[in-house]
Amino acid sequence: MPAGVRFAEAMRLTALLTSGRVVGTGQTLCAYVPIGSEPGSVQMLDEVAEHGVRILLPIVSGRGPLDWAWYDGREYLRPGPYGLYQPSGERLGESALRIADVVLVPALAVDRNGTRLGRGAGYYDRSLSLATPGTPLVAVVRDPELFDQLPAEPHDVMVTGVLTPGRGLLRLR
Repeated sequence: MPAGVRFAEAMRLTALLTSGRVVGTGQTLCAYVPIGSEPGSVQMLDEVAEHGVRILLPIVSGRGPLDWAWYDGREYLRPGPYGLYQPSGERLGESALRIADVVLVPALAVDRNGTRLGRGAGYYDRSLSLATPGTPLVAVVRDPELFDQLPAEPHDVMVTGVLTPGRGLLRLR
């Protein structure tokens, strides 16, 4: 994905996340630091935080559910497993996901039924079931990565929405 395209997508996602239609001032957003060619950017996280949204980021620890810590700015991000960037602040535990008003979930693809394809390590599937029931679980993908149907496994946790740079926030079945 060319850098110019990634930048434009990140700007559109930032505009969507700061519009108040996905998450609002005073709310808590579980997000992640995009790596490689994933849509989004650290600048996006900075701008969302500047709009008064508290941001939790995941920390990979062991094989269990994800741990969480507050995003306090890019200067507090450290390299973690799998090429991820993680916050260096106090770990809040896996149950911190319960305070989220919205959870953004990385994905390679998602279908209209909520099936999400991740990178295969299963951390999000082990973690998303800990969210408070009814919390929006929103996969972030590019527009062409939304499909009518994808293969699902019994352990998959379904997402309830998808956020794309071109289509915005779509609720799923």
